[in-house]
Amino acid sequence: MAWVILVLAGMFEVGWAVGLKYTEGFSRFWPTLGTVLAIIVSLWLLGIAMKSLPVGTAYSVWVGVGIVGTVILGIVLFEEPANAMRLVSVGLIVAGIIGLKLT
Repeated sequence: MAWVILVLAGMFEVGWAVGLKYTEGFSRFWPTLGTVLAIIVSLWLLGIAMKSLPVGTAYSVWVGVGIVGTVILGIVLFEEPANAMRLVSVGLIVAGIIGLKLT
C-alpha cells in the first residue's frame, strides 16, 4: 500500500509543478490555491509512505514520478520539445524508479 500512496504523492507533485505554470507567478488566485493544495497533499502522502519505505527510496521515487509526469505534461500541454535525447533521459529516470522498486 505504501507504494500506491507514494505514486499518488508523485502525481500530486506533477499537479503542483504544472500548476506553478498556471499561477503566473502566484498572481492568479484559483491556480495558486490548487497548486498550494497539491503541494500539501503531495507532501502529506509522501510522509505517510515514508512510514514504511526507506527515506532515500521514497524520496527518489517521489521526485522521479514528478519529473516524468511533469516532462510528459510539459510536452502535451506546453508544446515543450520531445526530442530523442529528452525521451531517452526520461526513460533512464523510469529505469531508476523501477530499479529502486526492485531493491
